[in-house]
Amino acid sequence: MKRPIPCRDCLRPVLWTTTEAGKRLAVDPTADPAGNAAVWRDGTGAVRSRRPSAELPLTGWERLHMPHVATCPARVQQPALPGTLPTGVTSLDAHRRKKRR
Repeated sequence: MKRPIPCRDCLRPVLWTTTEAGKRLAVDPTADPAGNAAVWRDGTGAVRSRRPSAELPLTGWERLHMPHVATCPARVQQPALPGTLPTGVTSLDAHRRKKRR
C-alpha cells in the first residue's frame, strides 16, 4: 500500500483512501478487526475504502481499518458538563429573549 502520511493534528501516520463516493478518508495504516472501513488497493494502485454491509460483506482482498478520526488523540473530545457549552460556542438565549419582547 501507499506510504502513510503524518496526521496534521497528532502527527501519527495515516493512510488516505478514496471512498466509493469519491471522498477522501483517513484511516489508521494497520489493519484493525474492530474497524469499520474495508480498505483495498484497486487495479490502478489507488487505495480505496468502503463501509462493509450485510449485502456487501468483507471480501478476501479487503482488510478492516479504523478511521483515523475515531482514534486521533487531538480530536477526542472531553464530554461536556450538562448545561455548559463547548469552547468557542456562544449561547443565543439572551438574544432570543430580547427579540420576543
